[in-house]
Amino acid sequence: MLSAQKIKDQIVREKNNLFKSFLIKTPYKFDYGKIKKFKKFNSVIVIGMGGSILGAKAIYSFLRHKIKKKFTFIDNLDQDLLVKSSKENKLSKTLFLIVSKSGNTNETIINLSYFKRFLKRSNVIILSEKKDNTLFRFAKENNFTFVEHNPYIGGRYSVFSEAGMLPAYLMGLKPNNFKKNLHRFLNNKKDLNKLLKNLIKLKIHKSRVMIMFNYVPELNDFLFWSQQLFAESLGKNKKGFIPVVSSAPKDHHSLLQLYLDGPKDKIFYVFSTKKTKKLKLKSNIFKKNIKHLRNKSYQDVKSSQKNAFLATLKSNKTPFREIIINNFNEDNLSKLFLLFIFETIALGKIMGVNPYNQPAVEKVKILTKKFLSSG
Repeated sequence: MLSAQKIKDQIVREKNNLFKSFLIKTPYKFDYGKIKKFKKFNSVIVIGMGGSILGAKAIYSFLRHKIKKKFTFIDNLDQDLLVKSSKENKLSKTLFLIVSKSGNTNETIINLSYFKRFLKRSNVIILSEKKDNTLFRFAKENNFTFVEHNPYIGGRYSVFSEAGMLPAYLMGLKPNNFKKNLHRFLNNKKDLNKLLKNLIKLKIHKSRVMIMFNYVPELNDFLFWSQQLFAESLGKNKKGFIPVVSSAPKDHHSLLQLYLDGPKDKIFYVFSTKKTKKLKLKSNIFKKNIKHLRNKSYQDVKSSQKNAFLATLKSNKTPFREIIINNFNEDNLSKLFLLFIFETIALGKIMGVNPYNQPAVEKVKILTKKFLSSG
């Protein structure tokens, strides 16, 4: 097992050698002038899979209060979702943004084909690598607007590149607001020391299940982005964590018994917020039966449930960390993205696995094509 000092050295090396070039300074491969005309659309359908779409979906959910447009994300082979999206959007006035790094993702191509009769030069943007692939050829043949996906950035790490920032721009957000403070964040010694402590704890602890216990609905899609990041990057060579997204307080009434009294193989990431909302409970209709709820808000109840959960974890000596969201803005979301990317890559180096590839997934893709061809 690596010593704590060697772990620290590896993390610092990742910080110095990787992120300044890989994330912070990487230019976007799209021309604002070329894309600006598409900002007129108030209805946008984004089609993609995995890392090609999860980052944009997380941005939309977290910053929904700032976004006036309607975005629909199609990220599965779900016939009902296709039909629903057709009914809820006026497709003749909808922008279609198709994202696939490889340009050959089966699910993306299939879902795109469903909307074939609505695709025009004026309402389609295709984002993929600029090479001989299905989507690049499709864009050229139909003279659709094409944006090059940076070939050096994998899908699940691409949220700060075109795959995340182009949708953010179309949402009416400013991409530069996501990056402007990241350099300062990376060089904050206090935050780095806290990160080192957390990663060392993760490395030396025997937990193999990571529960992302979430009291913040705006973070749900961010956590599904995180789930892919952890699972696909670290699940190799019989190593890795099983990341589980758990919604609270709903799961207090379904999974909490297992979490607190089941196998001691879990570490918890607990997400909460101090941001208050004004919605009050109408508990006075129950008169004196529930005095503890009188004059309380929904947020008061959730905070008390969260505090009770954390107190129980402490008493059970169950490892956890709490991440508190103070403000729902681009700066805080970008720091969350960067923190989790940084943790994932550093953990991969520490665990001795390649955090960038997904060899088992590629085997399934090859077999899928084989089965389809022989059918």
